[in-house]
Amino acid sequence: MKLPARDIATYCAKPDPNRAGVLIYGADAMRVSMRRQSMILALLGPQGSEEMRLTRLSGADLRKDPAALIDAVKAQGFFPGQRVVFLEDAADGLTKTIAAALQDWQQGDAQIIVTAGQLRASSNLRKTFETHPNTYAIAIYDDPPSQAEIAAELQKAGLQNLGDIGLKALSALARELEPGDFRQTLEKLALYKLHDATPLGLEDIQNCAPNSQEAALDDILWVVSEGRAEAIGPLMQRLKSQGMQPVTLCISAVRHFKILFSIASDPAGASAGISKLRPPVFGPRRDRFQRSATRWSLSKSKMALQTLTDLDLQLRSANQHAPALELVERALIRLAMAAQK
Repeated sequence: MKLPARDIATYCAKPDPNRAGVLIYGADAMRVSMRRQSMILALLGPQGSEEMRLTRLSGADLRKDPAALIDAVKAQGFFPGQRVVFLEDAADGLTKTIAAALQDWQQGDAQIIVTAGQLRASSNLRKTFETHPNTYAIAIYDDPPSQAEIAAELQKAGLQNLGDIGLKALSALARELEPGDFRQTLEKLALYKLHDATPLGLEDIQNCAPNSQEAALDDILWVVSEGRAEAIGPLMQRLKSQGMQPVTLCISAVRHFKILFSIASDPAGASAGISKLRPPVFGPRRDRFQRSATRWSLSKSKMALQTLTDLDLQLRSANQHAPALELVERALIRLAMAAQK
C-alpha cells in the first residue's frame, strides 16, 4: 500500500518490523538513500551490519542470480534479531522475482527493503508494493525537511536547546543545500554546540554553514519564470563565485523555457501539458511549473526562447567583448520583468 507523505519521516524513524517489504523510490538518489539508511538503522540497530543481519543485493546481482533474493530472505542468521535484505537499483524488469519473494515471505523471514529511481504510476514494481497487503511503497520527492524533522535530527545528534529563530533559519538553509550537505551541516552544528546550553542562534548557523552555498541552476531559473527580478542579482553573484559559465546558464535557461513553451502550447491546457512532459514531473516541481504556466502564455514563451537564442549566439560570437555574465543577467531580468506583466 502507499504510505502517505505526512507519515514518511515518522515511519522511516520507527518502521514496522512485521512488514514483508518496503519500496522507497524517487528521482533524488541522496534523499532515497537517507530514508533507506534511517529505516535500516531503526530495524537492525547500530550493530546490525556487524552481526551479519543485513544482506545487500544490487539489481545487477539479482539479474544474474534470480534465486539470490529468496535465498537471502529465508536464510537463518548466526545472531538473533531482525534481519533485512536490502536490494538497491531495482527496476521493473525485476518485478516478478521480487513479487515471488514477497509471496513466499513468512513471519521470521528477513524484511525486504528495495530502492529505485523515479517510477511511473504504471510501473509494475510500484504496483506490486502498492497492492500487496503487507508492504509499503514510499515516494520520495524533492521536498526540504520540515522544521519538525530538522528538530528531530538535531535532538538525535544531542542538541536539545533549539530556538524558533534558529529552526526557521535552518529551514531556509535546507531549501538551498543538497540533502547530504545539509545533514553534514546539522552534524557540524551538534558538535559546535556541544556543552553549550544557549539556544541555537543565527550566528551558530552562519559559523557552521558551507562558505559557498550551492546556488543550483534551478534556483535562478525559477526566480526568472516566477517574475522575481529583484532576486536575480544575489543569485548571479553566487553563481559567479562558483565559476558558472555564461553559456551553461544560457543553455539551462533555454531548456527550462522550452518546457514552459511545451506546456503553454498544449491545446488541452497547462495541466495536460505538464502531464505529457517526459521525463515526468512530480511533487513540488510540478506545482511550480503549474504556477509558472499561468505567467507564460504561448507568445511570451516564444519571446523568451527568441531572447535566449539571440543571447546564446551573442555569447558564442567572436566579436563579443562585453562581460558575458552581465549580458546573461540583463537578459534574465528582462524575462523576469516580462513575467510580471
